[in-house]
Amino acid sequence: RKARRQEQLVSKRLLREDSAAEDGRDGAETVPDPLSEDEVLELLRGLQRGSDDRKRSLSRLCWALQNKETQQNFVRLGGSIRTLIGLFTSNLADMQMEAARCLHELSHSSDPAVAEACLPVTSYLLTYLSGHSIEFTELCLYTLGNLVVESEAVRKRLLPQGIIPVLASCIQSPHEAVLEGLGYVLSQLLQAKEAPTEIVPLVLDSALPQHMLRLVCSGSSGVGAAVEFAWCLHYLVCSRKEHEALLSLGALPSLASLLLRLASEAPPDAAEGLELVRDERLLAALFLILQHFLQLPFIVHESLWLLNNLTAAEPFFCSALLSLDLLPALLQLLPCSQTAGVLVLTVLCNVAAQGPASCQRL
Repeated sequence: RKARRQEQLVSKRLLREDSAAEDGRDGAETVPDPLSEDEVLELLRGLQRGSDDRKRSLSRLCWALQNKETQQNFVRLGGSIRTLIGLFTSNLADMQMEAARCLHELSHSSDPAVAEACLPVTSYLLTYLSGHSIEFTELCLYTLGNLVVESEAVRKRLLPQGIIPVLASCIQSPHEAVLEGLGYVLSQLLQAKEAPTEIVPLVLDSALPQHMLRLVCSGSSGVGAAVEFAWCLHYLVCSRKEHEALLSLGALPSLASLLLRLASEAPPDAAEGLELVRDERLLAALFLILQHFLQLPFIVHESLWLLNNLTAAEPFFCSALLSLDLLPALLQLLPCSQTAGVLVLTVLCNVAAQGPASCQRL
């Protein structure tokens, strides 16, 4: 499915504070000019001096690393990453946080060489997921997520380092920001080409699926985290044919109940014929959600895929679609997009395939 490769799903993310005022900059420059290797080397020397010079140099380095060329010059210098890791693992909280921001800037690079230069920091990032502050933990999570997006070498390093057990422990955090960052890391791992054979089995053997189901269905993790975890569950389902592990957790009734609850929370002025009914609630709920999110193409497409799966060779739902008089609501989706139009026609074909009686009702 091309939908799972949309830019917002497979992309690096950047947490960046506007610290221009703190550094005496006017904030007008969006991306700094590149620094030469000599200029980067001078900053590295500043990191080895007294605490005041070190803090100032680290702040300047963090700003400079927003430039792609500077990132490349930095990782080419011998000992640069080791120096940064030394500050990242120091017992000085302000230095540690600024070094984490530098590593985060590097993780956002589109150059695979930069990501692989950050390999030595992965074990420390995992260790600090039980960090002393929410902001610091969140930064470590998004840095990890960025590193695993493109680099198979990073993913292969993280698995034996125990990233799945660490995430399973971290998912019990009460903080929404931490949970959303964790969902981002996991969703990137589950989209990797080696995920079906190397990552999915580890995830299914952990406590992650049950916690993800709980957080998605309860809504207690916040909307952002719930969406991330819903995509993670989607990737788990798509990655293999055997779904016993998820079914044994009650995934199907839990998610169906969530769909019904979301539909019941839709605006009360729903179109006539879309009221929830006892026997065909799932279809009615689906159309309520469709009506409410018509301006979001990816929700329309996902809902129509579900409707297609429900009606394909399934007389009960084909009959329900007609008996609930949902056909007008379905036809209204035809002009939404080319993909939506094809899916609507596919659902109509599913109904027509039930025989002459269904065709006549159409």
